[in-house]
Amino acid sequence: MTETISINVGDKAPSFCLKDKDEKETKLSDLKGKWAVVYFYPKDLTPGCTKEAIEFTAHKEDFNKIGAEILGISADSTESHAKFTMKKDLTITLLSDPDREAINKFGVWMMKGILGSNSFGVERATFIIDPDGNIAHAWRSVKVDGHVEEVLTTLKNLKK
Repeated sequence: MTETISINVGDKAPSFCLKDKDEKETKLSDLKGKWAVVYFYPKDLTPGCTKEAIEFTAHKEDFNKIGAEILGISADSTESHAKFTMKKDLTITLLSDPDREAINKFGVWMMKGILGSNSFGVERATFIIDPDGNIAHAWRSVKVDGHVEEVLTTLKNLKK
């Protein structure tokens, strides 16, 4: 059984080192001094996850203009991320977490009820991390529609 971890606004963001589609490592500490949007999603190439990744890609320049990096994390392999990125023309960084290092540290591995049965899976969640490495805002059990715009607006307000 997995222990439920609670990450709250003001907490230090848990560290991680994960690989992208090109096997390049990304550490959260590499983003020190920058704002980061770290979002967790269940599975590459599924409808909701595809829509979310496309929307983050569509707004990538808006996030970059205000000094924020976007990192998407799932338990999918680097190969799966490569296919997802190519098939959907994604320009955001997707990180592979097959051992659930970051997924567990951020407390997004949980029991989910799907079509009448329960199983463990990744909760759709988003965290804004400030330049000092602290959680500045968090969304749990995210609904995709309108979420990316809400994240962008929240980030702009946090930077004021």
